[in-house]
Amino acid sequence: MKFIIDESLGFIINRTNQKLSNYLTQKFKPYDITPEQGVLNRLWEKDGISQKEISEITIKDQTTLTRILDKLERKGFVKRQTTPIDRRVFLIFLTDSGRSLENILVPIAYEALEEALQGLSKEEIKQLKVLLNRIYLNLDQTG
Repeated sequence: MKFIIDESLGFIINRTNQKLSNYLTQKFKPYDITPEQGVLNRLWEKDGISQKEISEITIKDQTTLTRILDKLERKGFVKRQTTPIDRRVFLIFLTDSGRSLENILVPIAYEALEEALQGLSKEEIKQLKVLLNRIYLNLDQTG
């Protein structure tokens, strides 16, 4: 069996992710945010969590996350505070500016996803999510 890269599931997933990321980058540009800074999404869900928790739920290594948080902090969207229990642990909080971005960016992201998923039924989208999550869990179990 000959390997054809364009038919490889990994290639197709990566290419789709890259295309969506580039599209969101264009859409978010006026707000000085990149899709990589999706850390904001997690803080909109639960503000004041530790950098370690954010790293775990966004699946970003500490170095990458620190760089992202530094940018968000310089832009005035987040602030870091040490915990009273352990001054080495930083909790990340949204600023008012960071919080206000939710009402702007979430509709833009939804619109981009709607465009990306046009022509797919609700059932197909549901099935796609199930299958991609299953692949993720398979890989997560293998280490």
